[in-house]
Parts: sequence; C-alpha cells; structure tokens
Amino acid sequence: MRKRNINWLYTIIGLLILLVVVSIIGLSVGEFSVPFFNVPAALFGSDGGIEQTIIKQLRFPRIILAIAIGGGLSLSGVILQGVFKNPLVEPYTLGISGGAALGVSLAIVFGLQNNIGSVMLPVFGFGGAITTIILVYSLSIRKGRLKIEHMLLIGVMISFVASSGMMLLMSTASTENLHGIIFWVMGSLDEPNSTLITYASAFSIIGLVASYFFVQPLNALRLGENKAKSLGINTDLTIKLLFIIASVLTGVCVSVAGVIGFVGLIIPHLMRIFVGTDYRILLISSFISGGIFLIVSDSIARTIISPNELPIGVITGIFGGIIFIIVLGRNGLRKKLK
Repeated sequence: MRKRNINWLYTIIGLLILLVVVSIIGLSVGEFSVPFFNVPAALFGSDGGIEQTIIKQLRFPRIILAIAIGGGLSLSGVILQGVFKNPLVEPYTLGISGGAALGVSLAIVFGLQNNIGSVMLPVFGFGGAITTIILVYSLSIRKGRLKIEHMLLIGVMISFVASSGMMLLMSTASTENLHGIIFWVMGSLDEPNSTLITYASAFSIIGLVASYFFVQPLNALRLGENKAKSLGINTDLTIKLLFIIASVLTGVCVSVAGVIGFVGLIIPHLMRIFVGTDYRILLISSFISGGIFLIVSDSIARTIISPNELPIGVITGIFGGIIFIIVLGRNGLRKKLK
C-alpha cells in the first residue's frame, strides 16, 4: 500500500514537471521566438518589453486555457468510459459537441456576435450543449431509472440531428458566416476574453475536485452495476451525478474552444496503460496529461505553418488518431477493449 502510494506520488510529480516543461516550450515557440531560459524572466518580470508582452498577453492565456480544456475533456472521457464501461466512449459521443456546434452556428448565422458581442458564441455554444444534455437525460429515463444503454444511443442520434441542422445552416449561410462556422468547429485556443478563460479554468478544477468524491463508486462500477450495488453503492444516483459532471465539463470546454477531438478518448487509454485502472490516480493523471497533450498540440498548430496557424482540432485529430492506432496494437489495450 505504502509503495503504491509513493509510486503514485512520483507519477503525479513527474507529470507536473513535464507540464511545466511543455508550458515553457509553448511560451517560447511561435512566430516570434523567445529563448527557453528567458521565458521565466519575461513571465514574471515587469520591464514591459516585447518578449514580456507576447508571453503575458498572448501565449500565457493560451497555456492556461489549454490546461483547462485538455484537462476537462480528458477528465470527462475518463468518467464517461467508467460510467458506460465502454472504452470507445468520449465526451462528444453523447451529442454534446453537436448541440454546441448547432448553437454557435445559429449565433453566427443571425450575426449575434457582431450585434451583441463575441461572447455570444460561447454563450450559445453552452446553451446548445446544455439543451443536448437535458434531452439525452430526459429521453433516457425509463420508469424513473436512467437507462445507460438508451443514453448512448439517444446521444448518437441527437448528434446526427444536430449535425444535419448545422449543415442546413451552413448551406444557407454567407461566405463569411460559413468560414466562421467551419473555423469554430475545428477548434481554437485563441480566446482573447480573460473572463471566459477564468470560467473554463474554474469549471475544470471544480470538476476534478468533484470527481474525487466518486472515486470509490467509479472503482466499484468497474466490477459491474450489480456488484457495485451489492457493495452499498447507490448506482442510479452515482451515474446521474457523474453524467452531469462530465457533461457540464464537456459543454464548457466545447463552448469556449470549439470541437477539439481525440483528447477525451486517447488520453484516458494511455493513462490506463501507464498508471493502471484505479481512479484514485487515473483521474488526476488524465487531467494533467490532457493539459500536456493540448499544450503540445497547440504549439505545433502555431508553428508548423508559421506565420499562419492551423486549427488545433486538426493536430489533435491527426496525432491522436495515429497514437490511438499504435496503442491499439498493444496487447494491454486489446485486453481492455474486450
């Protein structure tokens, strides 16, 4: 027991050190490069130079947002895979991203971001995500009980309906609006609103803390719902609350940063391989690793075709897909998929 706890502590410390390193790299690279060892001085100094301005006002907020979004999506993936006992479930499987995308598309087509302000995009995105969550939850209730198998199917169907609605809006939108919808759907961490970054970070941290109140039930659910009930776990209430936590986290992430795929799917799998399936270490390690993955992806997106920038969803999709195919060939993951 003591040796395991020490190993977990070393794992968390190692991940935090890696997070700091990739964060410094992310702050240093870009169209205007800053030497690696100059980053701390520029970040904490007060001389007002160009390096400090770029790092403090442009890159540091992106790093914070990357940690919040990457951590939030990874945490949602871990929770949902545990609830559904399905390794292929990710935060977007339940149609939350489709609902958010439809909400943002409506805001763009009706020009609300121009008439009211750019904050209307995340507001409508979150509204669309919450509407989807309510629909999935309500339609999955049978005789007062939440049916997990129905929830997954209903989420997929709602996702198809939302995607069709978004394509309908795109087919009638102007060229400018069409470009805005497509760019948002591909995801971006270029968020100038510090309030939204603060909200996203706060929700991610709250979600992480809240998830640790369900560590024991999540570990019990690995044995099956009936076995968890026999251990005294109120599975119906637990599943409902975990669904709400994961869904709200996903809704916040999607509404602020757009659709960034594969983070909530690949990171939980990798962490299960490296740290095991105990949720006491799996939750925090997935959260930190999700932030690391998104910082690296964003750094690549900003530099690979500099001075232009690729949508971060392109990078996470390409690299996430390649990584997933590689780890899928490992015997350890094959066993987990059975």
